[in-house]
Amino acid sequence: MLKRLIFGWMLVIASSFQVANAALELVITDGVDSARPIGIVPFKWDGPKPLPHDVSAVIASDLQRSGKFSPVATNKMPQTPYNESEVNFDAWINLGVDALLTGSITQDATGNYIINYQLVDVVRGQLTQGHNQSLSGDGQLVSSKDYVLFNKRATVSGERLREYAHRISDLVYEELTGERGAFLTRIAYVVVTDKDSYPYQLRVADYDGYNERLVLRSKQPLMSPAWSPDGKKLAYVSFQNGQAEIFIMNIYTGEREKVTSYPRHNGAPKFSPDGKTLALVLSKTGTLQVYTLDLASRKLTQITRGRSNNTEPFWNPDGKSLIFTSDRGGKPQIYQVNLADGATNRLTWQGSQNLGGQITPDGRFLVMVNRSNSGFNLAKQDLETGAVQILTKTLLDESPSIAPNGSMVIYSSMYNKNNVLSMVSIDGRFKARLPATNGRVRAPAWSPFL
Repeated sequence: MLKRLIFGWMLVIASSFQVANAALELVITDGVDSARPIGIVPFKWDGPKPLPHDVSAVIASDLQRSGKFSPVATNKMPQTPYNESEVNFDAWINLGVDALLTGSITQDATGNYIINYQLVDVVRGQLTQGHNQSLSGDGQLVSSKDYVLFNKRATVSGERLREYAHRISDLVYEELTGERGAFLTRIAYVVVTDKDSYPYQLRVADYDGYNERLVLRSKQPLMSPAWSPDGKKLAYVSFQNGQAEIFIMNIYTGEREKVTSYPRHNGAPKFSPDGKTLALVLSKTGTLQVYTLDLASRKLTQITRGRSNNTEPFWNPDGKSLIFTSDRGGKPQIYQVNLADGATNRLTWQGSQNLGGQITPDGRFLVMVNRSNSGFNLAKQDLETGAVQILTKTLLDESPSIAPNGSMVIYSSMYNKNNVLSMVSIDGRFKARLPATNGRVRAPAWSPFL
């Protein structure tokens, strides 16, 4: 059991921060039909050369991948208005669209791009059409245009055009859902290419797989990447010295530091919400036990004890407790321990096994790998009611990681007999897959807000 736990739950040579050979491409597999229709009109651009990035296409892809929106295809749009005054509200309402984003892009003398964009409430615009006037302070009738949810302008360089498109997506998402968008985030993951001279690679990419970068490569296994709260560092497990050790690496400078190298196993690092403490798993007492390490003083505190194996720690968002996987009841289940007094209680009861638990940022749900008669799949448990919902039906799902806004979960699964990354919305309705062009992709970790 110990060997299985170590192999399943741990998943070097430093390199410069460089472009990797592979890229990820997100493929939507389920859930489009249930999403909310939205109009993302192609932004007007009259420049002599094509834009470095199609801003409106990036925005449409972001919103579709969130699982909450279904952008209308360009060839099915009733019109292409470039500002709110040109919108035919009735035509868009007939398509079931209640919100529309449009805009234009120009280029200034320095070569930067000026983006003007508006988000329009189509329903409100239709209701107030012809009646959208109000009295100003001096008694004059003025157009209120209260159906324009926001009207913004930005100047960005060509290199930041795609990045700013994600920023617009975040603004639209938050305006229409009330939740913060997570399109400016990143993911870290391990790629294994058996025939490569350095078969183990730690890579970082935008959440959608673009701008993939190789941050570390090794001839020995790399496992369990975990982000620091500021998004600048990754903790990870390396076997470069012949045993599992934990390192922390600055992904921008390449600087790295070994933080634990105790006898036998060192694994499963997780930063505390304030970034000052690392939860980790050691086996220096003979069994796998959860510890915390103060990163400033290097004080090590043992959290779990006994003959059982305890692993996969994850911090409660309030930083006052940890959840972890333990086989103390015979088979792996998820428990919670209060760090102040050590009080421990079991959280999961449905399914023969539950492991790899993470808590959503709002503290409402526990996302985990659940084993039942159908195999290993992701599940969500309401921490107040105990109700469990199976989220996925793919093969051998593992290593879930939750987006910082709690809307999506990225995880490793099997597709065409290979390890790939997949995504599922927190309600289970939307699913997507990120197949790699080379190698087996495992151990994803979603960054905090950047």
